[in-house]
This record gives sequence, structure tokens and C-alpha cells, in this order.
Amino acid sequence: MRIARFSLDGNVAFGVVEGEDSQPDSLLIDIIRGIPFAAFERSGTKVPLSKVRLLPPVLPSKVVAIGRNYADHAAELGNEVPDVPFAFFKPSTSVIGPGDRIIHPTFSADVQHEAELAVVIGRLCHQVPRERAHEVILGYTCANDLTARDTQRAEKQWARAKGFDGSCPLGPWVETGLSVEQAGDLAVTCTVNGELRQAGRTSQMVNGILDLIVNVTEAMTLLPGDVILTGTPAGVGPLRAGDEVAVSIEGIGTLTNKVITRD
Repeated sequence: MRIARFSLDGNVAFGVVEGEDSQPDSLLIDIIRGIPFAAFERSGTKVPLSKVRLLPPVLPSKVVAIGRNYADHAAELGNEVPDVPFAFFKPSTSVIGPGDRIIHPTFSADVQHEAELAVVIGRLCHQVPRERAHEVILGYTCANDLTARDTQRAEKQWARAKGFDGSCPLGPWVETGLSVEQAGDLAVTCTVNGELRQAGRTSQMVNGILDLIVNVTEAMTLLPGDVILTGTPAGVGPLRAGDEVAVSIEGIGTLTNKVITRD
């Protein structure tokens, strides 16, 4: 099931996306009664996807991102793979949705794309044992962990480099129909203006989805709608104003955003 969050005539709602991706003009949203983090019903009121504005599929209280979780990406930046998951935060203000503009920050000359699988948490959880970690997952979506690489190198701390406004595009929806095993072996790609930049598989992750949930919840409580970013494969590179960047994940969808400069 694909659950989208959208705006229509000034109203915000959740809905289930129906139809085949091969026929995008036929995609519909069946508006739901309730929220996806609890029992809900389909209303039967269906709207063409083309008539709504897709929003970030969730509004996380926090985004917990995992760095250097693909060995080839760590190597391309001259870093070692850490012995344990290497986590950092992206604030809620970094989150934007599909089709939203990425405003290139004025303090950086080298903003780079990082295509990632995002795990969306479905319930409040803390100190989750590995054998139950799958129970706290609502589903999965696409993410772009935008990084001001020059700022990251210069400042050591990653707060500004990873947390600037708009640095965490998410979408286009949450796919709830994938098992952890399926999500653990999906193709992840990134294109810029149609040119392939990144191509990897989630099976290349050093630390898998369940292990990341265990590691993160050992330290903090996750709330419904919180997101864990699972790392990026090799091939990261710069984005310039005017570029269109698209993150695609097999079985989920494609997240597309355009880069602009601040007015």
C-alpha cells in the first residue's frame, strides 16, 4: 500500500495511491479517514493524483541519519567504515516534499546529492529488541540527504552541512507493502538532469535496517512519523541551480526536486 500526504483546495489529508506507475495519468488517491499511524478506513472518495499537491509523506519530529553505511561511499570520500553505526540528525525544518524546490544555501559552494532508503517509524518505540524491530516500521520512502560538502569538511560538526532548510527531501509516498527482507535488497539510483550518478542496492548496507532500529532506539525514543535514513551508495556529486535531481528506489517510487538559488 502506498500512503501519500497531500494538499487539495487548501486541505491536507492522507490517502492511498491506486493504479499502475506505468500509467501515471490514471493514478488515483483514495482519501482515508484517520491517520496512517492507527487504524483507518478508505473513504471511497478518489481524486486524480494529478489534481493534488504531494507533500512530505510524514512530518518527523526528528530525522536520524546514518553516515558511512555503504563501504564504497565511505571510500570515495576517503573515510573508514565506522565500527558501529554513525548517526547524526537532520531537523524537521530540513524536510521538503516531492516537487518542492531545493534552495541552494548561500554559505556553500558544493551541495551534493545522496540517494537513500528512508525507514518510516509507525509507533512510539524505545529499546526495541531486534526480533521485534520489524513491528515498529510503518513503511519506506525515498530520501535525498543533501550535504553541503565544503561546510561539512570545514566545520567538522555536521549541523549546518546536513541540516540546512530543505536538505531532506522525502517522498513521494510511504510504501507499506515491503517486508524487511525485501527492503534489504532494493535498487537505489540517483539521476541529475537525466544522467545517472548513483546506482547501488540496499543489500550493500554495512548495517541493516533492523540493526539500525536497535542501535537508534537504544539511545532515544522514536515517535510515529520519525525517519531513519540508512546511508547512501557511491556516486555522490554536486548540484547546481537549475539541476533536477531524482532519487528512485525499486518498489517504492521516484522523488524529484529542482535546485534553485535564493531570491
